[in-house]
Amino acid sequence: MGAMERTAALGVGLLAMAAAAGGQTGPRIESRPYAIAVHGGAGVIRKGSLSAEKEAAVRKALEAAVLRGKEILERGGSSLDAVEAAVKLLEDAPEFNAGRGAVFTADGGHEMDAAVMEGASLRAGAVAGVRRVKNPVALARLVLERSPHVFLAGPGADLYAKEMGLEMAPPSYFHTDERWQDLLRARAKTGQKAPPPQAPEPHGTVGAVALDLHGHLAAATSTGGMTNKRPGRIGDSPVVGAGTYADDRTCAVSCTGWGEYFLRAVAAHDVAARMAYGQEPLEKAAQEVLSRIAEMGGDGGLIAVDGRGNLCLRFTTEGMYRAWLAPGGKVEVRIYGQEEPAPAPSPR
Repeated sequence: MGAMERTAALGVGLLAMAAAAGGQTGPRIESRPYAIAVHGGAGVIRKGSLSAEKEAAVRKALEAAVLRGKEILERGGSSLDAVEAAVKLLEDAPEFNAGRGAVFTADGGHEMDAAVMEGASLRAGAVAGVRRVKNPVALARLVLERSPHVFLAGPGADLYAKEMGLEMAPPSYFHTDERWQDLLRARAKTGQKAPPPQAPEPHGTVGAVALDLHGHLAAATSTGGMTNKRPGRIGDSPVVGAGTYADDRTCAVSCTGWGEYFLRAVAAHDVAARMAYGQEPLEKAAQEVLSRIAEMGGDGGLIAVDGRGNLCLRFTTEGMYRAWLAPGGKVEVRIYGQEEPAPAPSPR
């Protein structure tokens, strides 16, 4: 199987709300689909590279994130609520490079980035370089809804979080032995404190995309960045149009990969632009964007959903932590590039 063939794509179509109505408190809406997918990063993820315990924890967290979003969507909640809730759960899991499991910078600290965007109004909120916010995606949501700005960074973003009453955490909360050992290995490999411009550590980011019962799209992405990164470095994840994008007219996208290349390719927006101006279907648009990044020398993956509920989970690396809500309400979880059975599109 070739690198660009390591893909998962499916159409979620119109779900039977009667089957999901148990315990539903809001009005039943049967005329539109809903869909959700999440990712936990892409990179060199081979079978046997994870301990049985870590693989089980990763799969459990990915499934839980999809189910959390599903609970919100099936009762008529917004796609923005769903993606924020899903990403917060992944930020709280130390297995992923976001929030609690964020990687260390070259100076032994943590600088976290996040963004959210809703497709109905094209409103977005983003933060970068935050050091004490327990859930950076929640801060990005506050920037979207409560501030006149789109992007806050550094100490100013942390201060805004405190002013808004968000839960803060001490440095020890973000310290995991696994991430510390990653930093020590990266330093030993490079022979210096700051990383070289080539060969970064395996990528790690979390993200979610969703379509709600009202026909609105949303995307959210959160990351700790690159192991041993120079303090102040910002990748694609919090940059609207590069790592995160949503537009009801086309799709919602959350990316994961070598951020410098996704920034240069304006990857998330390029998927939407190919759909809007080239009339490309979601799957083809995503493939073309990742192919272009590969030609530039980068790699990674993305998840996306269009306005009809079609999901695309595509990557050019050896694996990508990913999960989605399949037709019928079952949650599918995959880690490696050749896991079977691969999901197939549902009839429209």
